[in-house]
Amino acid sequence: MTSPEPSLQHALTQERAHHETCRAALAAMIDGAQEHVVTGEDVSASGADAEVLGYQLRSKAKELRELPDGPLFFGRLDFDGGEHAGQSYHVGRLRISEHPAAPPLVVDWRAPVSRAFYQASAHDPQGVRVRRRFGWAPGSRGESADLTGLEDEHLGTGLGAGETRQQSRILAGEIERPRVGPMRDIAATIQPEQDDLVRGDLAASVCVQGAPGTGKTAVGLHRAAYLLYTYPQRIQRSGLLILGPNRTFLSYISAVLPALGETGVRQSTLADEIARHPVAATDAEAAAVVKHDARMAQVLRRALYARVGTDGPGDLAVPDGSYRWRMSGEELARIVAGVRDEEPPYAVGRERVRTRVVRHIQRQAERRAGAVPNAWVRKIERARAVSAYVDAVWPAVRPEEVLAELLADPDALAVAADGVLDADEQKAVLWARPPRSYKSARWSAADLVLLDEVAGLVEHPEGYGHLVIDEAQDLSPMECRAIGRRAAFGSVTVLGDLAQGTTPWAARDWAELLGHLGKPEAASVPLTTGFRVPGAVVELTNRLLARLDVRVPAARSLRRDGELRIRQAADVVGETVAAVRDALAHEGSIGVITADCDVVRVREALGAAGIESAGPDELGARVAVLGAGVAKGLEYDHVVAMEPAAIADAETEDEGEGEGAAGASARGLRRLYVVLTRAVSRLDVVHGRALPFD
Repeated sequence: MTSPEPSLQHALTQERAHHETCRAALAAMIDGAQEHVVTGEDVSASGADAEVLGYQLRSKAKELRELPDGPLFFGRLDFDGGEHAGQSYHVGRLRISEHPAAPPLVVDWRAPVSRAFYQASAHDPQGVRVRRRFGWAPGSRGESADLTGLEDEHLGTGLGAGETRQQSRILAGEIERPRVGPMRDIAATIQPEQDDLVRGDLAASVCVQGAPGTGKTAVGLHRAAYLLYTYPQRIQRSGLLILGPNRTFLSYISAVLPALGETGVRQSTLADEIARHPVAATDAEAAAVVKHDARMAQVLRRALYARVGTDGPGDLAVPDGSYRWRMSGEELARIVAGVRDEEPPYAVGRERVRTRVVRHIQRQAERRAGAVPNAWVRKIERARAVSAYVDAVWPAVRPEEVLAELLADPDALAVAADGVLDADEQKAVLWARPPRSYKSARWSAADLVLLDEVAGLVEHPEGYGHLVIDEAQDLSPMECRAIGRRAAFGSVTVLGDLAQGTTPWAARDWAELLGHLGKPEAASVPLTTGFRVPGAVVELTNRLLARLDVRVPAARSLRRDGELRIRQAADVVGETVAAVRDALAHEGSIGVITADCDVVRVREALGAAGIESAGPDELGARVAVLGAGVAKGLEYDHVVAMEPAAIADAETEDEGEGEGAAGASARGLRRLYVVLTRAVSRLDVVHGRALPFD
């Protein structure tokens, strides 16, 4: 169904001319946006209205100025049916027009009319007669001469019985194009099943179980861009947050949203979001496992609310000039118990007790002398006797005080953890050397998660309208709760692969994780068709998948290309250097992935051989050497995986013998699965020891 290219030379010339028109229109849009900023300063409106208008104009001008250079369209739709019959639309990353009221020269890929570009087929053309795809020179910065080819797919003719759709050469080339540097957007290559997820309603939470190479991260980022386009006012009010597993990963995906015309979106890690203090201590794994367990939420709640009591200073007497208003201890106890039963946030409950005490006194005063002024009510609220009573029965606390007391005092922990944690678990989380006070405490990463839990019990954190959470399979129950508090009134897009879970608390089941996030109703959708990872690599990793004891469907690849070489050698470092030298004969990025402890010696060996290498944070490097522990989420055209057995054993060596070692071994195999699935074109497996997947 793809037209031969020689017959499209005239069309190619016309499309280049159209691109020149689009470039001129975009330049005018940028100049016009800046001009509106200047003229908008003189608008006649209230100060608040002028400030809002100025912010909107400046934001629009900034977004247009910061657009990355690149082709302005990647597709075209010619309609012969439906509401757009007789119309043609170019599809690109943002809307371009010569005037706001003029028909668009390019429609945004997120616009409703653009959906047909991704969903239309010969069986269901959706009114589309011809779908055209454009081929651009790799790395094009938007020069019209870089438009090198186009393909037309005639959908209106339908398919006869037994006919199948021919795969687009341009589409396949774009998917398989070598990659160096940050992650690219996939606006030109979104597949129908991906498009369904991208265009989901803002109110709907969804969990994407994505096999390697299925584009789950790209789906999440494009969903964020779609929501920003479709619900701008709601998102502006409530906010949108992208959560990644680490800063290296965030650097890798940082260029995607700007390329789609969305700048200023917050991209962060959970560690950054909950960083009340710097991480200054490291937990033993046994302690970290307990601290990340969902049962700690109950322990912390008990520890916090143990401070609340009905045994105040007896009756309450509040001076009011020469008079004293009195409340009995029984009435005060009922107020505290009633507030406690309502289970408000701790700080809200404290003020609720104060308010109800004052209200009770106010009723006495009104019965005695009629209505009282607001100034009188505020005076009673600030009365020393009232404040002293509230402090006695519902004292103000800092989260650090609560947690420090719990982890430093065996007796306090025993009371709070009674029936929840056993003696060994309590011993594991206790500080060996308690600080003099919470102010001098050295907090671990797991402690910060617990502090966030206590802080959330004291006062709800500010939330977001939508959160995109990548590599979610590695989140602990307590980390999920921290995220869930920030999505209590919003929705989430959860992205991950259970087979790639490598933390001791990695999820084994999405339903349980979604429950901890507070989104048990979220639909779980599998993506199993790989577009980036070649079939040879998928076949190898599926052999390993069978040993991971996770219930996820096996992946399949649409790509029949790619290379897989198993290289056995006595000198694995020397053979790794040789594999890198061979890889340099091809285009694209090269990732050398080893056990974490071998990174330095591999880089030294490459340097001695005259091959320059970098770490994973240098995204433009041709050759990157990285430990298996930081490989998750990254992709390379050519991966050299050195000594898989050492990668799998690394977790076990940290644990030692016994039950912990068995668990760590399973994590090691999942870590190896991550490593092998980083390759998007070629994979060399260099080993001297027996392979764990044979």
